[in-house]
Amino acid sequence: MPVGGLVPRAVDDAADLVVRNARIHSGDRSRPAAEALAVRAGVVTAVGDDSDMAPHIGPGTRVVDALGRRAVPGLNDSHLHVIRGGLSYVLELRWDGVPTLREGLALLREQAARTPKGQWVRVVGGWSAEQFAERRLPTVAELNAAAPDTPVFVLHLYQSAILNRAALKAAGFTRDTPDPKGGQIVRGRDGAPTGLLLAAPSALILYSTLAKAPALQDEDRKTSTRHFLKELNRFGLTSAIDAAGGFQSFPDDYRTVVELAAAGQLSLRIAYHLFPQTPGQETADLARWIGTVRPEDGDAWLRLNGAGENLTWAAADFENFTQPRPELTADYETEFEKAVRLLMENGWGFRLHATYDETIRRDLAVFEKLAAEGLFPAGNRWLFDHAETVSGSSLDRIAALGGALSVQNRLSFQGEAFLRRYGPEAAATAPPLRAMLDRGLTVGAGTDATRVSTYNPWVALHWLVSGRTVGDLALRPPRNRVDRATALAMFTTAGAALTGEEHLKGVLRTGYFGDLALLSEDYFTVPEPDIPHIESVLTVVGGRIVHAAAEYEGLDEELPPISPDWSPVAHHGGYRATSPTGRSGARQAELLGEAAAESALHRQWRAARGLTPGTDEGPALDPCFAL
Repeated sequence: MPVGGLVPRAVDDAADLVVRNARIHSGDRSRPAAEALAVRAGVVTAVGDDSDMAPHIGPGTRVVDALGRRAVPGLNDSHLHVIRGGLSYVLELRWDGVPTLREGLALLREQAARTPKGQWVRVVGGWSAEQFAERRLPTVAELNAAAPDTPVFVLHLYQSAILNRAALKAAGFTRDTPDPKGGQIVRGRDGAPTGLLLAAPSALILYSTLAKAPALQDEDRKTSTRHFLKELNRFGLTSAIDAAGGFQSFPDDYRTVVELAAAGQLSLRIAYHLFPQTPGQETADLARWIGTVRPEDGDAWLRLNGAGENLTWAAADFENFTQPRPELTADYETEFEKAVRLLMENGWGFRLHATYDETIRRDLAVFEKLAAEGLFPAGNRWLFDHAETVSGSSLDRIAALGGALSVQNRLSFQGEAFLRRYGPEAAATAPPLRAMLDRGLTVGAGTDATRVSTYNPWVALHWLVSGRTVGDLALRPPRNRVDRATALAMFTTAGAALTGEEHLKGVLRTGYFGDLALLSEDYFTVPEPDIPHIESVLTVVGGRIVHAAAEYEGLDEELPPISPDWSPVAHHGGYRATSPTGRSGARQAELLGEAAAESALHRQWRAARGLTPGTDEGPALDPCFAL
């Protein structure tokens, strides 16, 4: 746009992009604040005042007026299942951010009517019953009523899945279907499956059932992934560390992002991990990969970061907090040590899923044994993921071994279940953020999306700062919370350190990647309850505008149409944006309307069952209040 006083010059090193009139939080201690910056050939070439930008503006420079908005370094989710999530994004009906179950069921009913025969309606993660005004899960009867003939699969955290009648049939569940190891098929009096599957405590029963639904193929996978990355850009994400995961096979399920990277069509920088899929052959898989690829293979857009988040299945402690902590086998260390030794001898770092301190202590004993031989960490990066109940003594051992941590806001969604099982004292330090940071450990932050938490990083940032769940329950007291700048650094500089790229990204400084987000609200001053409502109005990755909204709509890159055309995302989008609660009485009125609608439905339910004397024509009074 034309800007008074900034006249384009014919200069050889003109910037591709200049952002001016901004309130820039650079993350750079040498210059923490600025008004403007310039990006050329993907990297920042100048940071300073508006007047400093004049020498960088040529005839081809795009100049963007930030209109006084807050700009921050691009966010980096240090634990996101982005590759797996992209392969099915357009097939999923998202309940992320939906405020009531009533609205969620209405969306489901509408999508079922649109979904062609043979396809499923699937709600896969990103929500919790605690976010709904009703504070409950849908029932099987409600799913059957919403979709009598279309299979419906609704996943709730790592805890359960609810299937309607059509989905039970499509998935092949009968009276004779045995319970898988670590899972339970809930049955009625007649022995037939009711439609409820429980992780007891393994979530494999949930994921193996979901895997029976039809998958996308080839070009549709690419389109789905591009739209998912664009959705992440919507929230200011410019990088992510993919944590691999179950049902994500290498190289088959990685082919989509590899081909998009080769075509220059990624809009998010991805550092990925490799996760052995088959119990009993984990070490053989790792050995085969070691002979094929090496960490840091790739480029600034797509690169291998190591192994994990599982190295061996026997060492995985599943985290269904409605169930007791799983008791791992007494001898899992034998195969686990072989896997770690193999990685260390070949220069591979790793990340490791570990929820409970009991598991972390056992893993650390293996690392210390190898360290005594001079084999650990051997210059390799390694970290624990999750670590909700890690102890102070274990943190000391992690620090002594040069390890790091990545924490996720799983307790935003599972906090109430954790509190009920372990009590308020344990919940207050789950995870012990301040103890981690006070030891000087690198602590990255992420979401663990998409099958548990939402991919919206501002929900996670709110959790870091406030200690509250999506149901507004305060779990962590102030002594175990972090300030806003620290939380942002956990989503920027710490993530870069976990991939060995701290000299390239995470701050807005000359010579670093031109990755930034211009925010809809000022993260540093907006009321705390409104942090989850922040979005990016302009997201830039390497100088490319990959997302543009509000005043900047139309400046970003155009994507191919969503395919298939009946996709839930094509009709409803992804994360359901809601109004900030701290503004006007509009949200209060909205909640009152939702409560009134739910009350009317409840009255009709009671009247239909003869529990009140009311009818649809008159008030249904509780007999206790009759005169």
